[in-house]
Amino acid sequence: MHQYSRGKFIKLAAAAGAAVWLDACGLGRGKKAGQTATAVDTLPEVPATLVPEPPAPMLPTMVSSGDPRYDILRLGYNRRIDYHPETIALCRTTEDVSEAVRYARSRKLPIAVKSGGHSMEGYSCNDGGMVINMGHMNEVTLSADGMLTAGPGCTLSRLYDYLLPQGRLLPAGSCGSVGLGGLTLGGGYGLFARKYGLTCDHLIAATMVDGNGNVHKVMGDDELMWALRGGGTGNFGIVTEMQFSTQRAPATLKAMHLKVSRLTAIRAASILKVWMEVAAAMPESCFSGYVLNGGTLNILITDFEHDRHDIIPVLQPLIDVAGPVTIRNPRPLYKMLPNYYGRANPLYFRNSSAGFFNGYDDVAPFIEDVFDKIITTPGMIYQVNTLGGAIADKEKELLSCYAHRAYPFISEVQAYPQGSKSEIRTAAATSYILSTTRKHGVLNHYVNYCSSEFENWEQAYYGENYTRLQAIKRKYDSDNAIQHPQSVRG
Repeated sequence: MHQYSRGKFIKLAAAAGAAVWLDACGLGRGKKAGQTATAVDTLPEVPATLVPEPPAPMLPTMVSSGDPRYDILRLGYNRRIDYHPETIALCRTTEDVSEAVRYARSRKLPIAVKSGGHSMEGYSCNDGGMVINMGHMNEVTLSADGMLTAGPGCTLSRLYDYLLPQGRLLPAGSCGSVGLGGLTLGGGYGLFARKYGLTCDHLIAATMVDGNGNVHKVMGDDELMWALRGGGTGNFGIVTEMQFSTQRAPATLKAMHLKVSRLTAIRAASILKVWMEVAAAMPESCFSGYVLNGGTLNILITDFEHDRHDIIPVLQPLIDVAGPVTIRNPRPLYKMLPNYYGRANPLYFRNSSAGFFNGYDDVAPFIEDVFDKIITTPGMIYQVNTLGGAIADKEKELLSCYAHRAYPFISEVQAYPQGSKSEIRTAAATSYILSTTRKHGVLNHYVNYCSSEFENWEQAYYGENYTRLQAIKRKYDSDNAIQHPQSVRG
C-alpha cells in the first residue's frame, strides 16, 4: 500500500464533483472553434514507447496478462482497487467498441467500461472479463454555434483548457483527470451547476453501442436519452460520442475561504448548521463546500458574478461563528480553474456518498457522532457541497433520470490511510459513518459516489426511476453483457 499524509495531498480541502482537490495540474492551450483537441489518455498513463501510433483503420488492440501494458492499463485512479480482467480492449472508434463487444460476447466475457477510471469502487474494471478502455477516444471539437462534440475519454482538464479560451463552458466537475463520459452519465455537478444545471442536462445527442454490438444514434426526448442523463455508466450500453450545448463562459472566478482549527464535534456541528443556512441563501452563481479534515475545517465559497461587497453580507452569520474570511481577487476563469484540477496520478483512498440533505434538521440527530469519528480517526474527511438552483429545475427533472434534484446539499466521506493499520481503522470508520447515517434515514446517494456498502443501491441511486431503467436495460442489453456489481439489472 502506498502511504500518503493528508498534508501532502490536500491543496485546499474542498471539492466540487470529485473527491478532494489535490495538487493542481498544468494548464493546456486552447484551440479555435472547429479545430480538434486530443485529450490525455485514460489514467494511469502508458509510456508512449509502449503504445506506438497504430495504422488506420484497425480493430481494437487487445491487451492481456503478459503484455507490458497490462498492469498499467488495468489500474484506475484508486490504487485500493486491484482487478485482473482477462483482456483490455483499447478502442479508438465506435466501430472498435462494437467489435470489442462482439468479441467479448463470443467468449462469454462480462464487459466493464472505462473512460477516465475514476469509479470509486473500481466498477470500470473487473476480474476475468473484458474492459473496454476508451481513453484514446478523447477528441473534442466546438462548432461555430457553440455545440460541443466530445469523446468519453476526454478529461475535464482538457475539456476546460480547450473550451475556456474560446469563451465557452460546459458545466462539469473540477477534478481534472475525471473522464467526461462517466461524469455525464451519472449526472455531473461542480462550481457552475447551481447556475446552469448538471452536465447531463447539456447532453443533446449521443452515440451508443448496445450489449449486442449494435450502434444507436440518440437525440431529443428519446427514452434512451432520458436514461443516459443520470442513469450511470456500464448499464445499457457504451457511449462512444456525446454532443452538448454550452454556456458563455464567465470572465472571472473569485474564491473565498474560511478555516477553523482544533475543532470539537460540537463546534463543528454548530458551524455546519450556520453554513447550511447561509449556503441556502447564496446566489446561484456561488458554490460552497464544507470540509472537515480531522479537526480542521475548511469552507470554500466561489462566485463568478457578484462583487465581494454583495457577498459579504450574505456570509456575515458564517463569519460570526467561524472567523474571518480570506477573499482572493477575481481572476480569469481559465487561470483559476486549474487550481482545482487536483492530483493527476492515482492514489490509495476510499470515497463514497454520505447522502443528500435538505438542511440541518436532516443531520442533527447524528452529525456530532459522525464528526467525532472524523476527528478521532486520522485520515478521515467529511464533506458537504451545495446543490440546488438550476439543478432542481422541474423541466430538467422530466428530461432525465437523475433522481435527487430537489436536495440542496450532497455529502461524502473520504478516507486516506497511511499504512495497513490505518487502512483497517479508516475502513471501519467509513462503515460506521455510513451505517449511522443509514439508521437515521439517509438513504439516497449519488451514483458517481458509489459504495459497495450501500443497501438497496437501486433505490439509493435511482429512486422510482429504477423500474423504468430496467425496461431500457432489457431492450438494449437483455443478456447483461455490460455489467458491474451495481449495474442496472433487466
